[in-house]
Amino acid sequence: MATPSAQLTLNGLARRLVNDGHLPEADALKAQEQSDKKKTPLVSYLVEKDIVDGKIIATAAAEEFGIPLFDIEAIDLEPDITKLVDEKLVRKHHALPLYKRGNRLFVAVSDPANLQALDEIKFHVGANTEAVLVEEGKLKEIIEKAMAGADTSLADLTGDGDLDDLDIGGGDEIEDDSSGDTDLDDAPVVRFVNKILLDAINSGASDIHFEPYEKTYRVRYRRDGVLREVATPPIALSRRISARLKVLSRLDISERRVPQDGRMKMKLSKNRAIDFRVNSCPTLFGEKIVLRILDPTSAQLGIDALGYEPDQKDLYMEALQQPQGMILVTGPTGSGKTVSLYTGLNILNTEDRNISTAEDPVEINLEGINQVNVQPKVGLTFSAALKAFLRQDPDIIMVGEIRDLETGEIAIKAAQTGHLVLSTLHTNDAPQTLSRLINMGIAPFNIASSVSLIIAQRLARRLCKSCKKPADIPREALLEEGFSEEDLPGLKIYKPVGCDQCDGGYKGRVGIYQVMPISDAMARIIMEEGNAIQLADQARKEGIKDLRQSGLLKVKQGVTSLEDVNRVTKE
Repeated sequence: MATPSAQLTLNGLARRLVNDGHLPEADALKAQEQSDKKKTPLVSYLVEKDIVDGKIIATAAAEEFGIPLFDIEAIDLEPDITKLVDEKLVRKHHALPLYKRGNRLFVAVSDPANLQALDEIKFHVGANTEAVLVEEGKLKEIIEKAMAGADTSLADLTGDGDLDDLDIGGGDEIEDDSSGDTDLDDAPVVRFVNKILLDAINSGASDIHFEPYEKTYRVRYRRDGVLREVATPPIALSRRISARLKVLSRLDISERRVPQDGRMKMKLSKNRAIDFRVNSCPTLFGEKIVLRILDPTSAQLGIDALGYEPDQKDLYMEALQQPQGMILVTGPTGSGKTVSLYTGLNILNTEDRNISTAEDPVEINLEGINQVNVQPKVGLTFSAALKAFLRQDPDIIMVGEIRDLETGEIAIKAAQTGHLVLSTLHTNDAPQTLSRLINMGIAPFNIASSVSLIIAQRLARRLCKSCKKPADIPREALLEEGFSEEDLPGLKIYKPVGCDQCDGGYKGRVGIYQVMPISDAMARIIMEEGNAIQLADQARKEGIKDLRQSGLLKVKQGVTSLEDVNRVTKE
């Protein structure tokens, strides 16, 4: 009979096996000690050492934790689900995602006591996890099958003939100096790259990441602002995939020591083509290549599709119709600044206007606009391009980004002398933009007399209309988040669920904006060299919503979730 002190040291499943007579207490204590020492699950250790039969352990675990035993052989694996969690995490916790229902991910485990596994997978995937009990031996087999399926995904593409017909513009093939380890005519690699590009476009991704590591290689899409793994080709093909991408984007495939920039174009039909901006960067285990997908149709969506509130839209449209002045759009990389600017340029793009842009690089091609790719290596900088524009009778000038004092001063001079100037800056909100210009060395008087409107923005994910449902959030929590007492009566907040029409409860993105016209009072603060806090206070007095308030308004409207607004805005 077990001693009380020893009994207390056993965990739930080990104690159950002892009490049911399947395992002597001394053996159970030893097994638990050894599994802890080797950092392996107790169930795996018992089965591996043939101490207790896997079926007996599964039956005991089902009774101990009140979870029904699942016959994993009765279902077909869904590769899209099993790939939600990377192989390292699956093997670490001996847990495999099986299927998804709404926002719940069902994970096969042989030890339901392993709560750390469920928590880590929940954090990794961003969905609620629920354990499904599976016999240890069967789980081990199914994990090996799932992981092998992920590694052989590249070979499955060889039969997909349609992928050969894609028209992707490329550069001249340059011979590699690496003793022939890169076969550019490798059909499976060509088809794989074509499939990745096509799937990214069809799924609405904004970026594609090709990432080599020591023992793995992964491909991720950024969809609705969030990165998700979509493929794990064999690491042995890392260089071939990199070489294929570099050839398509006219990069030097023999140079792997320095970053390179390039472009490629994929023709989807006679009337539609997608541009990709490509960057390669040498990492510890090979070149990471990131493709930004540039869809020209995004600039033709119209201002109503971007998510501006009616009063914000009116302010933007009013500034666009001014004959001179400067409109600045600010926000972090990937916040939609380029689309906002190009939407404005599309509105202004008429026969009677001369519009010129300087960008690094040009992201969206628009007929009727003179676009210049800056190339600092040959002396074609933002400031050099601006000087040239001013000698070519411009009406409207767009500068991709104000990065230095010289570019800022030329842009402001243009805005003061009868030209409408549009540009971007990387700052957190509208008031900080003015402080940034002053810190750059631009005279406060010039800023006050030239800047007419500042738009700060972020992108939040839109809730799926098909599956979103009301969220139950306590009143105190809503007040802490920034809602007022007046907002609470009748306030209905929605949360993501997930269905076959969306990605985890979200579908598409919507802009969150702070649209701040420069009033006379703000101009005085600028000329007196006031700081961003003073400008923010003045904007508040004038009824201008900051990013947080605009985000909460989108939550009230049921467009996005409070969780996603918290992700992209800060108090």
